[in-house]
Amino acid sequence: MHPDYIFESSWEVCNKVGGIYTVLSTRAKTLQDRMEDRIIFIGPDCWHDKQCPYFMEDRTLFAEWVEKASNENLIVKVGRWTIPGNPIAILVDFTQYYEQKNEIYGKLWEQYRVDSLHSYGDYDEASMFSYAAARVVESFYGFYLNSSMKVIYHGNEWMTGLGLLYIRSRLPQIATLFTTHATSIGRSIAGNNKPLYDYLFAYNGDQMATELNMQSKHSIEKQTAHFVDCFTTVSDITANECKELLDKPVDVVLPNGFENNFVPKGAAFSRKRKSARKRLLDVANALLGTQLDDDTLIVSTSGRYEFRNKGVDVYIEAMDRLKRDKELNKTIVAFIEVPGWVGEPRQDLIERLKSGKSYDTPLEVPMLTHWLNNMSHDNVLGMLKFLNMSNHKDDKVKLIFLPCYLTGKDGVINLSYYDVVLGNDLCIYPSYYEPWGYTPLESIAFKVPCITTDLAGFGLWANSVKGGNSEITDGVKVIHRTDYNYSEVADAIKDTVAEYSNMNPQQIKKCRSNADKLSKKALWSEFIKYYDEAYDIALSNAKQRNDYAK
Repeated sequence: MHPDYIFESSWEVCNKVGGIYTVLSTRAKTLQDRMEDRIIFIGPDCWHDKQCPYFMEDRTLFAEWVEKASNENLIVKVGRWTIPGNPIAILVDFTQYYEQKNEIYGKLWEQYRVDSLHSYGDYDEASMFSYAAARVVESFYGFYLNSSMKVIYHGNEWMTGLGLLYIRSRLPQIATLFTTHATSIGRSIAGNNKPLYDYLFAYNGDQMATELNMQSKHSIEKQTAHFVDCFTTVSDITANECKELLDKPVDVVLPNGFENNFVPKGAAFSRKRKSARKRLLDVANALLGTQLDDDTLIVSTSGRYEFRNKGVDVYIEAMDRLKRDKELNKTIVAFIEVPGWVGEPRQDLIERLKSGKSYDTPLEVPMLTHWLNNMSHDNVLGMLKFLNMSNHKDDKVKLIFLPCYLTGKDGVINLSYYDVVLGNDLCIYPSYYEPWGYTPLESIAFKVPCITTDLAGFGLWANSVKGGNSEITDGVKVIHRTDYNYSEVADAIKDTVAEYSNMNPQQIKKCRSNADKLSKKALWSEFIKYYDEAYDIALSNAKQRNDYAK
């Protein structure tokens, strides 16, 4: 069964805050090509009177409905998401519903036993958005659609759960589909330094939610998983987590694909790679007072600032050990591109860069490109201090913390993330908790071999494609990681980087080519079939449910 209409909601529609933005924005063109404006994305209006940088309003779209919606206390903007495919997007204001939240939560408890009693912070914000998004679907459906049409409402993450349950009760003829990209309780267990994997079978999700003060988020996520027509997640490793912590097996796994239309081709690729390398080395030399040349091996890690979950700690540990590795054949500049509580770009560094001169003395704190608001309590700086990683002149490995979003306007690098990543020789993502992992997939799309772990969904997928343990010569080195083998992971990273530093140009070319080939197997054209399966399950279950109700 194929849907006639799909509504898909997420906090990250037209709102670039994390990996789900990448999932939705790269998949949108594949669906738009197929659905021709019958796929409608719904996101939060976080900008109000300001212009959203990812959205172009079009007042001619659904103008009559917008007028009707305003009479129903729905404040919406309709337009296009400015991404490939330019799908229709509706941004909804949700602030007017805060005054009704107790009543909304009360009905949710009565109907689905969702515990909102312990809500705090982003739970209320997400829930009011979710309610508003569901009201948008309800109003639009009543104005334009009817029960003869096969309609799906697809929500991403616990933040959309309330809306999915609202649609389930108010419009049972709409099929509901829920994707959890990471369980809230699993992420919390991992982030609180508790062993997740060895004890997963023994954890009780409800009990852990109480212990970690996660009752409300866990409750909405669990009840949504149990009541929707199709429950999905993004990898086999998270599917197991759902079964154990939410007490609900997923109906289908939806691996995250991508589109490679953002990857430059031919001469443009070479030019951008050369430009990125020059900029990264210029920043390193100005900061460190060195004269590192293009023979320097540039490596990096990036992602959200989840120090343990993303493996930032073991990355730093590996770079510290690499300093003393006799097999290392090149000087390494290792970047940590993770947004922290950033203050302002360093003016002393900017002045050196503007001068164009060479310097032989380092700046003060020669491992930081931007000042932080919490210098004395930052995890990265704290670990560098503990290991005495001060970027001494004779160190073979220099480590630089770039603690801001790479938008092209950070004041120091002034290149976007995609323009930076292709300047690397190796990217390293040794995640402990990573349901999928877009950063390694983006890395290999730019022909940059990478290191990841088999606790990342992407790492498991790479191993499955290889039919065994994927090695750096295959384009992706997948390291076996457990709750307790931190030291072995650090050594494996160290050894892999040392191995890569000793490769000749032909071997490196082969690694880069294999990385590129592997990335082509993760295009949405390869993975969209899993969504077709999920749509069919959702529509079939909804039909069966409604037939039974008759």
